[in-house]
Amino acid sequence: MDIAAWLRRLGLDRYEQAFRDNAIDAEVLLELTDADLEKIGVLLGHRKRLLKAIMEREQSTIHPVPSSEEIQSRAAEPAAERRQLTVTFVDLVGSTALSSRLDPEDLRDIIGTYHRCVAETISRFGGFVAKYMGDGVLVYFGYPKAHENDAEQAVRAGLALVDAIRRLQGSERLQVRIGIATGEVVVGDLIISGEGQERGIVGETPNLAARLQTLAEPEAVVIGPQTRQLLGDFSSTAISARSR
Repeated sequence: MDIAAWLRRLGLDRYEQAFRDNAIDAEVLLELTDADLEKIGVLLGHRKRLLKAIMEREQSTIHPVPSSEEIQSRAAEPAAERRQLTVTFVDLVGSTALSSRLDPEDLRDIIGTYHRCVAETISRFGGFVAKYMGDGVLVYFGYPKAHENDAEQAVRAGLALVDAIRRLQGSERLQVRIGIATGEVVVGDLIISGEGQERGIVGETPNLAARLQTLAEPEAVVIGPQTRQLLGDFSSTAISARSR
């Protein structure tokens, strides 16, 4: 990313030198706060404009805008199909308390870090992040490509995510609770809204995953009966999860 060109597009090229003097590159950009910008001499109105642009860039990193070729390719896919999915619902523990005591910009940084951690962890296990809902994340295993071990991978990802969130370094200690359910659903049309995209699904499975999540203790993974059945030799002792 060319920081100077980005600033020029925003009409804020006057700050090019300040960004260079402070070694602000594309990676550091996503971590900037209002206090940081004020420290390098950015005016209040310009700080607001920059923070909005940084948030938009952060979201585009999590939800990359599809290319015209990708949109055409997806348009050729079946509008809806019936298939078995393992659905994971992740919830950030204590987010309401965080929002009541933190500055909105600090909260934005924490939620952004949480979302990136979820996306990176889920990706390692072959999951598909379908939707971000503030402090909740909906994940599919078995879409867009199905595997025989989708249920096992979902549980492995859930346990890895609990550990990854626990290890995040920051001013607040974060915890998640996770519900996982498997069942037959109908995968609907691709929905593109702004910079986000998702496949809508219809069926009881996502509702069950959400309910199981509410039963979970902080840093626990609760799985549904069909998910447990599919785990086979992947024992409950090995996964340290509660089966419902």
